[in-house]
Amino acid sequence: MTAPGDERYEAAMRRALELATRGPLVGGNPQVGCVLLDPEGTIVSEGWHHGAGTPHAEIDALSKIDSARGLTAVVTLEPCNHTGRTGPCSEALIAAGVAKVVYAVADPGPVEGGGAERLRAAGVEVEQGVLADEATEFLLPWLTATRRRTPWVTVKWASTLDGRAAAADGSSQWITGPESRERVHEQRAASDAILVGTGTVLADDPTLTARTESGELREHQPLPVVIGERAIPGDARLWEHPRGVLESGTRDLREVMSWLFEQGVRRAYVEGGPTLASAIVTSGLADEYLIYLAPKLLGGPLLALGDIGVGTIADARELHITAVERLGDDVLVTARPIADLESRVSSLGSRQARPPKLDHRIER
Repeated sequence: MTAPGDERYEAAMRRALELATRGPLVGGNPQVGCVLLDPEGTIVSEGWHHGAGTPHAEIDALSKIDSARGLTAVVTLEPCNHTGRTGPCSEALIAAGVAKVVYAVADPGPVEGGGAERLRAAGVEVEQGVLADEATEFLLPWLTATRRRTPWVTVKWASTLDGRAAAADGSSQWITGPESRERVHEQRAASDAILVGTGTVLADDPTLTARTESGELREHQPLPVVIGERAIPGDARLWEHPRGVLESGTRDLREVMSWLFEQGVRRAYVEGGPTLASAIVTSGLADEYLIYLAPKLLGGPLLALGDIGVGTIADARELHITAVERLGDDVLVTARPIADLESRVSSLGSRQARPPKLDHRIER
């Protein structure tokens, strides 16, 4: 927490958070930003993590100046304390002669954490918790996945206003408009993996690629993961996916999630139809919901969500709506489980374990 009247570190941390957004969402690593301050509080260097295998934010900032002796490093995440594809940032900061390190949130990794302790042991002053709420919200998917050792799971579906995912004859293209479909492709590209059930592959033969509005493949493609015990057909279009395809061979969702984490998946995007979505919800594995609502009415039995184990209104799974957005004639509702959100934010060290304020703008 910043000292009374001292706003230099908060301003520097806001800049570090801005820098962090330049790094990739995918690839297993967190988005991290770093600024180096001189004794007067002026920024003398900036850095951010450019992706897996590249220098971390602290190293990036250090590399841009001749000497960091006596400077203060302001970092969005506790400097790492392990050697992976790059060396430990704690050691690099010590070697550079940095006098103080200010960071927002602790690294929950069992191997990566401990950088603050190492810095203190070397005589570096350390301060934690500057803009902790903002940084926790920014890093929440990665922090949650790292602490829990399973991916952050986003469940997406598209339905009519009366909750139908398809007409009585099974037809569903297209329930939503082009603006919504474009957003879905953006969300696919911001995910490490895209999950579907075997039934969806058999029924729809999807490609599960992330494409631009003009139909070109986006730079990042999510890894398709088919959940189920049956093998998918040899002529399924998924076999042509640029990332290949993984088949789980099991319907044990917790086993699948742990396995995906070990494969480097931190963000999983569930787009597999009512059966898989309902199973994810029932298992309590959903961290976030993206619900696309189209101004149509279909009626009939083909609901967007099936039985999720709720027999009475008192047992309803309560959600907190974090954003509502207009996409053409459609509406995108983003929501998170209330109980899970509060316990998760609290356990990650936020000073204020309350759901974020609703972004209520409904604009075209």
